Order: sequence, then structure tokens, then C-alpha cells
Amino acid sequence: MKALLLERTAPLETKPLRLTELPVPEPGPGEIRIKTLACGVCHTDLHIIEGDIKPPELPLIVGHEIVGLVDKSGQDVTEPETGTLVGIPWLGSTCGKCHYCRNGMENLCANIRFTGFHHNGGYAEYTLVKSGFCYPLPEDVPIANLAPLLCAGVIGYRSLKKAAIKPGDNVGLYGFGASAHICLQILKYWHCRVAVFTRAKVHQEHARELGADWVGTAQETSPFKIDAGVIFAPAGELVPLALSHLDKGGRLTLAGIHMSPIPSLPYPLLYEERTLCSVTNSTRQDVIELLSLAREIPLKTTVATFLLEQANDALLTVKESRINGAAVLINEPVDA
Repeated sequence: MKALLLERTAPLETKPLRLTELPVPEPGPGEIRIKTLACGVCHTDLHIIEGDIKPPELPLIVGHEIVGLVDKSGQDVTEPETGTLVGIPWLGSTCGKCHYCRNGMENLCANIRFTGFHHNGGYAEYTLVKSGFCYPLPEDVPIANLAPLLCAGVIGYRSLKKAAIKPGDNVGLYGFGASAHICLQILKYWHCRVAVFTRAKVHQEHARELGADWVGTAQETSPFKIDAGVIFAPAGELVPLALSHLDKGGRLTLAGIHMSPIPSLPYPLLYEERTLCSVTNSTRQDVIELLSLAREIPLKTTVATFLLEQANDALLTVKESRINGAAVLINEPVDA
């Protein structure tokens, strides 16, 4: 099978992923083999490839916003049936036994494993997934448009939950890429007033097109105080700026898996019961809820598609913020 292999971490400008031929993997007990149709390009992939986040072992196939067809099942797996369209997210497996798993916090599992990090992911023609960690997808949505829901959408949705957003709240989104453009649609569905803080003019225009109530940069002040905010950009210097926008009792969540250092904070930015919280991974329930919400709204993702062989180019466009929405790798030309 064709696969893009990461053999050593390096800047994306050096095109570190190597196109190669590998044997098609065989599913073991409790595993399912998926024929990959599409795989979203996530900022986490960038951080893994460039070494900001160290995978346990190399070489590795990254990718964890996977859409594909069930191709073969291992021993003791009875569903989903062969040919079912499914999605695979970042959460690859949990132990189900530790304190976190037993208390509804499997995203913090002591023995958690991630797709495209602990085991090979979706930048390939086939991949494996543990039974119980893939999800049926609707077949009436273009394949490429489904992929961003599986991480950008799920992490964004969890960030909104952790920010305790209520219908009608004033919400600030910092950075406007794959996650934020999905979150904006959810927030407008919840009748929230939304301010989008982003530097790139192309992203500002995209936010306006999707219904943002105010758009500007983080150095500007929106015309309304923010009840809850989410920072998607991996820029620690945004934290004090975002806190300064919060109303009393406001909540700020940090959606990224990696962030540059946060500057020291004057206590008044947190005083008056403002809350700062990170978001770590997601649960299977988050995925189920987000996919249900995606059908209900319905969510419409903005994507730019690239062939699997163009993965290095796709990653660079994401790093340089040259596209709206999300980049998605496909294994053959399709109407996205």
C-alpha cells in the first residue's frame, strides 16, 4: 500500500514525509482494517512531524481524521459490517480500568493511545483501529467534508463544553481555522453572539461569511464583553489578551495540544472569578455528540483537498495559514 512515512522529525519546509510502499496491515484480535478514503490534516500532525510533540517511536504514519470503509475484521469483532463508512479520531484506545476511565474522564486515561501517534494513522491507503473506537458516518455527505469533524470538530466541541457555554452567551474565538469555523456554526445554532479574533484577512472574511457578529484582531476590543472564549491558535501571548476581554465570571479554554509559553499574568486578569482551563484530547461520547449535532444543524465544513502524495504540500499550506477551513488528503480524485 502507499503510505507517507515520517522517519525523523524535521521542519515541514524540508518535506519530511516520504512516499513509500508498505505491506497492507492485517487486523489482530479486536482490530478492524479500514480502507482509507480521506484523512484530514490537523495541526497536531504538524507538531508531531516538526518534533514539538515527540511520538514514542519512529518511523510512523501520522493522521487521525480518518474516513474510510471497513475492509476486514479481526477475531472477536462482529461490527461494524464490512463496507460500512466509518470515522477514526485521535483517541485510539483506553484501558477502561483506571481512575480516569471509571470516572468519565477517559480522555485522561493513564494508558491512553492515540491514532497516528502511538500507532500508524491515516496518511496511507489502509489503517487499523481498535474495535469500539471508530464511528459510523453518514453516506450523504462528501467524504472530504466529513474528515475535519473527527478532530477539529470534536476538540472544538469539547472546548465549547469546557467553557460551559450557554445559549445566548457572548463568545470569543481566537484563531480561525479548521476547529473555529466548525465552532462558529455550532455557536450560531445556539443563538450566541460571536466575536472572532484572527490576523489573516482571508480568515476574517471567512468568519464574516459564516455569520460572526464581529471580526478583528486579538489586539482589538469587540463591542461586547465576552462570557466565554476559546483559543485555537498555539500562541501563548494570546492568553492575557483573551482574559482581558472576559466579563466577570468569564471562562477561557485552550484548545491546542501544544502552545508557546504563556506570559506572566497580572492577577486582576483572573480576579472576579474568571477561569482558565486547558482541553485535553476527547472522549468517545464527545465524538458521538458532535456527529449527532453535525447532522442536526447541519454542519458544513470548508475544505481544500490534496492527493495523498501531496501531503507535504498540504501540511505546509496549513502551517502558513494559506487555506480557509481544513486541508484533507484523499486517496483518489473525488468531488469534495
